[in-house]
Amino acid sequence: MIGKPEWFERRKYGGWGVVPKTREGWWYLVIMFVPFLIFQAIPFWSLEVRICLTAAWLAVVAFDTLDIMASMKNDERETMHEAIAERNAAWMMVAVLAIGLLYEGIGSSLAQAPYVDPFLAIALFAGLGAKAYTNWKLEREN
Repeated sequence: MIGKPEWFERRKYGGWGVVPKTREGWWYLVIMFVPFLIFQAIPFWSLEVRICLTAAWLAVVAFDTLDIMASMKNDERETMHEAIAERNAAWMMVAVLAIGLLYEGIGSSLAQAPYVDPFLAIALFAGLGAKAYTNWKLEREN
């Protein structure tokens, strides 16, 4: 799309995504950030227009970032390291979500008003579904 993979490198220690490694990558970030400032600075736009334009531009930035990430080339060792890091991050998120569900369920039950945040439950079951589907698909391919 707009950005080029050679301008970036994989973000290893600060989350997911990419980080600029060349001057062009830094310019890309500046150019992609400027519209957000413009959308907020124009005084005669209503809140709804600002939200719509910001959401649309955010979608463009997200799709372009995903395209850059998908186009980046990794060697086998980098791919394995990334897979192990992603696995460990996923297990940590599952543990925190499960603890959060237990805490909410027990705490609200003790208060005589049982409640569990549906988004936490959906996140856990969506992860379970993704894992089951991936295992099923990989077994069929082999």
